[in-house]
Amino acid sequence: MLTAYDYPTAKAEVEAGVDILLVGDSVGTNILGYQSEQEVTLADIAHHVRAVRRGAAHATILTDLPYKTYDTPEMAVANARLLREAGADMVKFEGPHPEIAAALVAAGINVCGHLGLEPQHHAEKRLKGRSAQEARSLLANAKALDAAGISMLVLELIPEEVAATVTKIIAAPTIGIGAGRHTDGQVLVICDMLGFTPVNFRHNRRYHEVGPLIGDASAHYVRDVREGRFPAEANVFHMPEDELSIFTSDAA
Repeated sequence: MLTAYDYPTAKAEVEAGVDILLVGDSVGTNILGYQSEQEVTLADIAHHVRAVRRGAAHATILTDLPYKTYDTPEMAVANARLLREAGADMVKFEGPHPEIAAALVAAGINVCGHLGLEPQHHAEKRLKGRSAQEARSLLANAKALDAAGISMLVLELIPEEVAATVTKIIAAPTIGIGAGRHTDGQVLVICDMLGFTPVNFRHNRRYHEVGPLIGDASAHYVRDVREGRFPAEANVFHMPEDELSIFTSDAA
């Protein structure tokens, strides 16, 4: 799984063989310039789901229910239906709320849980589940979500040993991000993976440094325009000679 927020990225990911595209609330801090995932609205998510669906007509698309859009089971179901209408196949919410999962499942909506670090609710982005007590609580919450019928569970920023135990015990497949090597699948934020920003994370692997490439290309373009090297002959269009002769005569 990889995050995708737009048509060309979705198209490229599908062609590369990515199984699931996540239209995450990470769109807020990575694409929209928000300071927090809490600022992302349902309209924001729906907009980006539609764009991703256009680029990935037959892919599985998972999307986040934004902050404060699943405070009650009824609210969660209504908002999940809107995201499904936009093109999502499955919705994800954060936290140990089996009653929300059960309501969504009962409404015929595929559900993904999310435990460990919860970006919408945890201001401090730190490892969760380090103590035995925290780990036991996380496992109990995973079991409750599993019993409620979730189709998948994202585990974020937890010790590898805890993720391995959860993966072994629950029926739903697990997807890890900073959760080690023993989950059923992995997810990364595309902007982190491509190095859009100078900040890197331990759980991330940079496969390319696209951020510096964008900066270099933009600077090169600016120099070429200012110094008259762009457009060049290869970039312009000419009138046929006979039409040009008529035009210049008329213009004179």
